[in-house]
Amino acid sequence: MSIEKGIESVRLLSPLILAADFHDLKQARVLSRSLKEYVDIVKVGLELFSARGPSSIKAFKEDGFEVFLDLKICDIPNTVASTLKVLTVYEPLMISLHTMGGKEMMRAASRELDEFCRKEGYRKPLLIGVTVLTSMDLLALKNIGVRDSIQKQVERLSGLSLQCGLDGLVSSPHEILDARRVVGGEMLVITPGVRFSGDSFDDQKRVATPGDAMRLGADFIVVGRPFKDAKEPEVVAKRMLEDAKRISK
Repeated sequence: MSIEKGIESVRLLSPLILAADFHDLKQARVLSRSLKEYVDIVKVGLELFSARGPSSIKAFKEDGFEVFLDLKICDIPNTVASTLKVLTVYEPLMISLHTMGGKEMMRAASRELDEFCRKEGYRKPLLIGVTVLTSMDLLALKNIGVRDSIQKQVERLSGLSLQCGLDGLVSSPHEILDARRVVGGEMLVITPGVRFSGDSFDDQKRVATPGDAMRLGADFIVVGRPFKDAKEPEVVAKRMLEDAKRISK
């Protein structure tokens, strides 16, 4: 079984996370292997996990990567806790929950998973709370009944995540400072929506450059389409790492 990885040791990994947003595992592995020099963590999301299930986790781990299982789990507390126990057997490094599931859900997830891992001897995955999706703007938030600003909502959900024992947050670059103001250095901050100036934003609405995201306090930046769309993804990865390290915190 894998050794325990705490937050500080995880921060020593490459800040680049590859978003393996494919339904074809072979394609995802070809891309990830081409980036092995620059990436330590591969994000398995809903698309790939729906297509290939736990075999996707196993495949990337066999290739020497850690896995961020980004399923944004959100359900009643007992269902979430039970689901996490099932997923933990495959030993991903991180699993995401949606913080809109509330306090009871997050507390049950952290408490029951900790007990399960101690009892069964599995490495406990870091629980990562998703705050406000980067595809949402203020109007989208208001349409679901949230009247506060995006910044206030991220602060609120970040505070709840910290209280409930989660290990990290997912936040757009625009709200990194808001999250850090609440949680300090106690939690990881993972940021999607990273692009260079002039790149297409796709469906991301709140973006920043790699260097800006790291300067604002991100620990990791998640990159998908800029790698998938590139003829030489390793060149993009090198450029992103150089930018991130040049202006890193």
